[in-house]
Amino acid sequence: MSASARTPLPPFDPADPLGIDDLLAPEDLAIRDTVRAWAADRVLPHIADWYEKGELPGTRELARELGSLGALGMSLEGYGCAGASAVQYGLACLELEAADSGIRSLVSVQGSLAMYAVHRFGSEEQKQRWLPGMAAGEIIGCFGLTEPDHGSDPASMRTYAKRDGAAGGDWVLSGRKMWITNGSVAGVAVVWAQTEEGIRGFVVPTDSPGFSAPEIKHKWSLRASVTSELVLDEVRLPADAVLPGVVGLKGPLSCLSHARYGIVWGAMGAARSSFDAAVEYAKTREQFGRPIGGFQLTQAKLADMAVELHKGVLLAHHLGRRLDAGRLRPEQVSFGKLNNVREAIEICRTARTILGANGISLEYPVMRHATNLESVLTYEGTVEMHQLVLGKALTGLDAFR
Repeated sequence: MSASARTPLPPFDPADPLGIDDLLAPEDLAIRDTVRAWAADRVLPHIADWYEKGELPGTRELARELGSLGALGMSLEGYGCAGASAVQYGLACLELEAADSGIRSLVSVQGSLAMYAVHRFGSEEQKQRWLPGMAAGEIIGCFGLTEPDHGSDPASMRTYAKRDGAAGGDWVLSGRKMWITNGSVAGVAVVWAQTEEGIRGFVVPTDSPGFSAPEIKHKWSLRASVTSELVLDEVRLPADAVLPGVVGLKGPLSCLSHARYGIVWGAMGAARSSFDAAVEYAKTREQFGRPIGGFQLTQAKLADMAVELHKGVLLAHHLGRRLDAGRLRPEQVSFGKLNNVREAIEICRTARTILGANGISLEYPVMRHATNLESVLTYEGTVEMHQLVLGKALTGLDAFR
């Protein structure tokens, strides 16, 4: 008799229909549950109000709490960082975005962009100065790459840094950056600029003369998130402000790849939240004398949503294991970002149809997640950019230019 015949099958779990939790170690589950509990306590009771008002009050306090959880720079080693696995970091991103994309964005920009840039390309002095405070949430960071006229084509950025030989090699930095998460609450900005040597990264204290970060208002997406413009008006920096470890687009693009990996997981958190709301609503909302979850068309929607949701989580797990093994390629990250965000939006839209008119109310999370994901679909590489990355990888032909 085979082992499968002797061992009773576990019951079907609607929350984990593929048994994906079996892939997780106890410490993975503990991290996931800790972040989920924090989000349930500190974010979910307030997020609808924050979203409606278009603000994220207490951002610095939230950052310190996230630092205490070990969620900032979570997968980095040393300098006060948690040194967690890529899968554990992904699980945290999923739980944070299940609360709201803005909260996951705060963590992603802090850890996967600003801290990652300093950790990978910074000098030892830069790492010692900035990373412990950033890991603790005492210092918030932002990442200045996108410009008002240059998003998908960062090689054409206009922000420029020049040396001032008369001042002992100081750098003078001028330009503008746009759509910068954490900008107006940041204590440090990692800013990418053109130089005579090529594109370089600079660590810019935000109290530097000539630096300002006006907040962007009137957003209909990521409303519970701080988004700013960075204005650099001849900001003078010492010679050692430049990140010494990289020249060229490899620097910012490698940071973006790390952030995109977190999005692969996070998008599934937004999808799960919307799916769960649709399931609960379908079981309790009655029409024609019975719950709408008992109608075939509703069940077909729920089945299709569940398939895409858990396929996306499986994909995220697979990419996480590859990253932990040092085998994750940027093209594979594009695969995950393209698929998971696109499917997450579709799950949210389908969930909205199940909730009917109630689906547009902030009493439920569905429309908030759907509108947030419109931003997630665009940032860290648009759909078109990831399609072209994969197209080039599949054909060997570059369609970017």
